[in-house]
Amino acid sequence: MEIIKNYLKYSLWFVLIVFAVLLGLHWLPALTIDGHTMRRVDLLSDLRYPESETAAADSDSIPLPPVVKPAFVDTCRTGMTCIEDYSDSTLRGMTPFYKALDRVSSDDSDDKQVRIAVFGDSFIEADIFTADLREMLQKQFGGCGVGFVTITSMTSGYRPTVRHTFGGWSSHAVTDSVYFDKKKQGISGHYFVPRNGAYVELRGQNKYASLLDTCQRASIFFHSRDSVLLSARVNKGENKNYSLGPSDGLQQIQVDGRIGSIRWTVDRADSTLFYGLAMDGKKGIILDNFSLRGSSGLSLRGIPSQMLKQFNRQRPYDLIILEYGLNVATERGRNYDNYQKGLLTAIEHLKECFPQAGILLLSVGDRDSKNENGELRTMPGVKNLIRYQQNIAAESGIAFWNMFEAMGGEGSMAKLVHAKPSMANYDYTHINFRGGKHLAGLLYETMIYGKEQYDRRRAYEQE
Repeated sequence: MEIIKNYLKYSLWFVLIVFAVLLGLHWLPALTIDGHTMRRVDLLSDLRYPESETAAADSDSIPLPPVVKPAFVDTCRTGMTCIEDYSDSTLRGMTPFYKALDRVSSDDSDDKQVRIAVFGDSFIEADIFTADLREMLQKQFGGCGVGFVTITSMTSGYRPTVRHTFGGWSSHAVTDSVYFDKKKQGISGHYFVPRNGAYVELRGQNKYASLLDTCQRASIFFHSRDSVLLSARVNKGENKNYSLGPSDGLQQIQVDGRIGSIRWTVDRADSTLFYGLAMDGKKGIILDNFSLRGSSGLSLRGIPSQMLKQFNRQRPYDLIILEYGLNVATERGRNYDNYQKGLLTAIEHLKECFPQAGILLLSVGDRDSKNENGELRTMPGVKNLIRYQQNIAAESGIAFWNMFEAMGGEGSMAKLVHAKPSMANYDYTHINFRGGKHLAGLLYETMIYGKEQYDRRRAYEQE
């Protein structure tokens, strides 16, 4: 029988020898080999409680890296649809507007006016939406008056923010199919030819919105290649006559005072084109409504650069708001590439002619149509168009506000139509004045919030 030899004692001796060697190595001084210091052997390092480190002297300490200041991040309040600003360092978004608001309250600035132009389609016709936005801003930052008004208007009878009467004019608009000369048009896409004795009168109102019954300055804009004789009658008082010679550029006559009504009469005008008139304050908010029924916004490209630049010298806007889309969206619209290309060109045209202005593009609002079962739902082409409009804003480096989302998104137009009282018309496309006030309040809220964020960002950067 073979006897199995016990090797356990050899294993025990081996362990003891290794332990002794490691214990001996623990007492050896630190070794340096080829410039590298070897770590000392410490069998009990995992069990020993770490000793507190002695603070190094200042002369021996390594300077800490500088604290990196995190980038400021804009926030958006819950439930609010905020303005998305794609302008970055170009400052062609909301920054010029926010700076202008600071200018109003500054003691160092001679210019106390903040000028806003709103270009749009029939969605804002008759001062819907813009009337309430103007009132909210004027109450907050000062100002009075209805702003720019075209010489004649097909909606003058139901525009509640001003009493507008006129007679003796030939009206021409870019939407006319015949007899329109694009080279003659002004900023609104119109021009007006007077007969002798033609008149236009604006009278302030206070029934719909406040701060519109009187203004501090009345103006009329025209271009004359020959002499022109005008008279102005303020508050039904005595006529004041003005005689001007020919000019190659845009001309303006201003009347100052406490003006409740202003009547301009053309006593003689040869080769003269008129564009509009205005009632403004000398300080605070000026908001001009340039609505054009049936417009897609692409006609802005056709306004002569020289004309827009001359208007800019007369009324240098701090913010231009673009509201278009009703005449672009289709039931099954998927590809709006041509429209995107055209609107990008129009925006660049405005940038060139109004180099100091920021630009805010509003998306199309909700628009409902019936499906094959006769049920109302958001027109499919609307949501596709909104994606294009947001991309237009990003590509052109301007600001964007998703009005569709602010309204409530899918099916929100039907909710406005069936609200009590109704806030939209039964075409499920256009809002009424109640709906305009509702949407204006939403935009006003996000504009004020954006200004607060702008102020916070500036304070943060100055720390």
